[in-house]
Amino acid sequence: MNGSRVVVTGGAGFLGSYLCERLLEGGAAVVCLDNFLTGSPRNVEHLIGRPAFRLVECDLTGFVHVPGQVDLVLHFASAASPADYLRHPIETLKVGSMGTLHALGLAAEKDARLVLASTSEVYGDPLEHPQKETYWGNVNPVGPRSVYDEAKRFAEALTTAYRDSRGVDTAIARIFNTYGPRMRPHDGRAIPTFIRQALLGEPITVTGDGSQTRSICYVDDTVDGVLALAASDFAGPVNIGNPAEMSMSELAETIRDLAGSASPVRFIERPVDDPAVRRPDTTLAEERLGWRPRVDPLTGLRRTIDWFEKELSSPYSVAS
Repeated sequence: MNGSRVVVTGGAGFLGSYLCERLLEGGAAVVCLDNFLTGSPRNVEHLIGRPAFRLVECDLTGFVHVPGQVDLVLHFASAASPADYLRHPIETLKVGSMGTLHALGLAAEKDARLVLASTSEVYGDPLEHPQKETYWGNVNPVGPRSVYDEAKRFAEALTTAYRDSRGVDTAIARIFNTYGPRMRPHDGRAIPTFIRQALLGEPITVTGDGSQTRSICYVDDTVDGVLALAASDFAGPVNIGNPAEMSMSELAETIRDLAGSASPVRFIERPVDDPAVRRPDTTLAEERLGWRPRVDPLTGLRRTIDWFEKELSSPYSVAS
């Protein structure tokens, strides 16, 4: 990416901020666009002041103009946690539709490659396990999670249409359960929730009977996969995730042990349409991108817990 100029939509979010950081380290100039609905300037404050970094408050569902050269657009603008997209359903649908339209329009205008951050949620509550990119999914289009699931499915369709009908150079990454430092303690996803509860000595709340599974991928690995896709000529879609699968009960107990906590595990009502299983088949990423995750879950969780310990004790802690 050395010498290129990259636009990162949602660049002040959890994953977007790591992409901005890594791109700058690789010698790229970065324009970070974010409306701060779920992202925070704090995630990129250590980048502000660098000559190659520009932070712009911008709602992608409105008109978007970036002057000058653009070589790559990484479209990562979207609420990603259930708590956020259920709180902001219309905004989530709009950024998946109008926001994606404007990001693709920018890429078309600048003759730039665009990488769409899609999600494992396009597979819904899957009837195929593990999930391959050829699987069409099992999504409830009118359920509470549909505001996110269908926004991403539409974004994939629109991205494909721009590639096929207008010749825009696009790629689709289906991202699975990324975690790591900079997640918000109250963002509603399982890992930050379990870590916060364990560190504060609160009951760890596991939904349902805890048998449902997830495959968690440390943020450094996800960033490596996204940038490998960006640097390739592959259109995807391609799964970016860690095949190491564990149940929610196992995840809660592992986090409790790593945190040295005595928190009890409490089972609560399972959300509507919560997927029973989730595990990526990453064969395609290995074959086409030469990518596979390197950070094992125990190492990644230890790093994340260490960061949360400092974050929760800081007077500047992100409260939500």
